[in-house]
Amino acid sequence: MIKLAICMPPQSGLPLTLMKQCGIEYAVGGIPMAPVPDGDESEQPWSVRSLEKARKDYQSNGLTLSVIESRPPMEKIKLGLPGRDEEIDVVRSLLKNMGATGIPVWCSMWMPILGVMRTTRSIQTRGGAKVSGFDHSEMANEPLTEHGTVDEESQWANLKYFLESVVPVAEEAGVKMAMHPDDPPLSPVRGVARIMSSVENYQRLIDLVPSPANGIGLCQGNFALMTDDLPSVIRHFGRQDRIHFVHFRDVRGKPEKFEESFHDDGQTDLAECMRAYRDVGYEGVCRPDHYPQMGDESYKDELRIARLFAIGYVKGLREAVYSEPR
Repeated sequence: MIKLAICMPPQSGLPLTLMKQCGIEYAVGGIPMAPVPDGDESEQPWSVRSLEKARKDYQSNGLTLSVIESRPPMEKIKLGLPGRDEEIDVVRSLLKNMGATGIPVWCSMWMPILGVMRTTRSIQTRGGAKVSGFDHSEMANEPLTEHGTVDEESQWANLKYFLESVVPVAEEAGVKMAMHPDDPPLSPVRGVARIMSSVENYQRLIDLVPSPANGIGLCQGNFALMTDDLPSVIRHFGRQDRIHFVHFRDVRGKPEKFEESFHDDGQTDLAECMRAYRDVGYEGVCRPDHYPQMGDESYKDELRIARLFAIGYVKGLREAVYSEPR
């Protein structure tokens, strides 16, 4: 059965208590990965000591740390700049040390320069709740970045170089790499190619360096903008055993213009998605995210009403789907 996880710090407090009261047993760690200046290897956030401390902090609060969803500096890797081998060495250490501390999945990401983009966080949706959104027309006249044009083929070459360097380490360590899609899945933006932006490109990723360790972080919000039939995509990659992590969420719109949604108010049949995960035997974790802003809370509040709604909705959906006769 698919497992439900939450992404939040491991510190004790009401937000974490509420998650445990909702029955959450697994955690996704957004552990800061900024290097410690002049620190020795044992002090770095990717060291065995640091990862073991994070794992134990979650464990002491009743949660199993199942995914790390943060990354050390990787911009030189993505752009093929001098110093990329040193950044790759850090990633190799991270993967090796995750294996040593029993953390099974790393959510990687490949979005050079621009990263995740939104043009607003104040779109009104159901009942006056607010959601974030993206409208590419508002960026149409933005200049190229300082790196000029970054083409697709150079990105594929840089990605291949990276994967060939780190996938064997992940395989040996018993860690699965889960590549998060571009957000939004739109290319190019300001002259920068974004290659994790289509279903076809995800198959190319898998085929680029074939390995059980080289897989997908299936963020449904982004994949729902790549396809009109998300359940079939889940089945396609699930039958290859390449889905290693799931963001269970939804949106409305197209890559050029979309907005976030409540889990029960998007454009995707989430019950069919849950059936697809069930049918392919996916037993990894999923987490809801990109919650609306409800009531007078802010996006930065740790005690999020919308997070409680999302957990309840996804948990109920899971119980309903997995109890169906087959």
